[in-house]
Amino acid sequence: MNKKVIVSFFIGYSLLFAGSIYKYEQKLLHPVAEDAGRLLPIAVKSIKQAEGEKQLQDIVRRANKTGDKLSIAGMQHSQGGHTYYPNGTVIDMKKYKKVLRFDPQQRTITVQSGATWDDIQQYINPYGLAVKVMQSQNIFTIGGSLSVNVHGRDIRYGSLIDTVESFRLLTADGHIINVSREENEQLFSLVIGGYGLFGIILDVTLTLAKDELYEKNTRMIDYKEYTSYFKEVANNPEVKMHLARISVAPDTYLKEMYVTDWTLAADQSGLAAHSPLKEDRIVAAPKMLLGLSRYSDWGKNKFWELQRVYMERGNGELETRNNVMRSETAFMEYENGSRTEVLQEYFVPVNEFMDYIDDLRTVLEKEEGFNLLNITIRYVEKDEQAVLSYAKEDMFAFVLLINQGRSSQEIDQTERVIRKMVDVTLDHKGSYYLPYYAYPSMEQLHTAYPRSQEFFRMKRKYDPAERFINLFYEEYGK
Repeated sequence: MNKKVIVSFFIGYSLLFAGSIYKYEQKLLHPVAEDAGRLLPIAVKSIKQAEGEKQLQDIVRRANKTGDKLSIAGMQHSQGGHTYYPNGTVIDMKKYKKVLRFDPQQRTITVQSGATWDDIQQYINPYGLAVKVMQSQNIFTIGGSLSVNVHGRDIRYGSLIDTVESFRLLTADGHIINVSREENEQLFSLVIGGYGLFGIILDVTLTLAKDELYEKNTRMIDYKEYTSYFKEVANNPEVKMHLARISVAPDTYLKEMYVTDWTLAADQSGLAAHSPLKEDRIVAAPKMLLGLSRYSDWGKNKFWELQRVYMERGNGELETRNNVMRSETAFMEYENGSRTEVLQEYFVPVNEFMDYIDDLRTVLEKEEGFNLLNITIRYVEKDEQAVLSYAKEDMFAFVLLINQGRSSQEIDQTERVIRKMVDVTLDHKGSYYLPYYAYPSMEQLHTAYPRSQEFFRMKRKYDPAERFINLFYEEYGK
């Protein structure tokens, strides 16, 4: 072989190898953070695992000397960059998950903020106790759930803030304080639903409920019947949990619904037999049909039919409170290199339901290519505690699952449609949920959250150096 060719080969190979090493080093030096929406990958300075209280204090105090920005992450299912910031330090709380105290007589538990709802359920289930309020999945961390002030299926409790007794907060100056309705009470209403902007929630004391045995029943109704139907449900103290879904299938678009109620079983003697916690599993048929619904109207119609049959087949089944909260979601797992699935959630007063659906349908029927996969409807009581309360009065919550492309053009298209939907929601005295992609405008934020400017002003009061920061704050708060 020609000597020049050999030399060129080795030089080229060496440069290629050096380039690979450089990229690897850059990845180590500047890891990329990304949340569940996968629309905002950002290079950060570092990702640090939470190991202990003193270590977390050291991170905050060191950042105050170096000027580093800090963001807090759990499972990262908030989809708008709430858990990271460009060239900032991400504090990953998932390993910070011990149960610190448990009092079954007083029905309270204190856990570190990286614990998940599943961790709590596994711990308290043998004692006949259950969670009061959580999301419809149990994979999320407690700290993350507090930071977005979640709500769930239980119609007898409001949002998560109602069930929090107290928590400890590592503040921007590196001190640890107790926060409750009596101690540092202003921070209680700011940190819960505060998106990690006031410090690190170290541990939380929650109040618990008795585990109970429920009977499940589902039936189909027309959307025009839903408001009166729900009022009957709400006035029946035996109904403990409720959800509804409204069709996004073309044949019955935003008209047909099924409603599911979980009623206290008359005979509670079977509680122990039903108490083992169920595990999530992949259900082949729903997974296949959900996949088809992403790409065809036929698939959407078939998926709706399957849901109806599947839900009605379960009528009369008995389930414990803990297991009702462990809904199966594995069939929703989705991987696609060019597309993703994002959530939106809108809150509308109960009496606005029918008119709201009519106006929403008018908007969406004109939006060809907007791929709406599901709308789940829950109920949440009025909340006056959280500064960023989404429930100005008793509301229905509409959780929308949307399949969209990841290109800038497709993101712009989704933004245009979502802003229209937010306008419809605001026209009906509603609001929208903040943990998702920053599609709504600044004006829409201020309308939906009249106290938002107060919230951001208080953030700068308690954290004047803006030590804790994320893309949500960058978009709306600065």
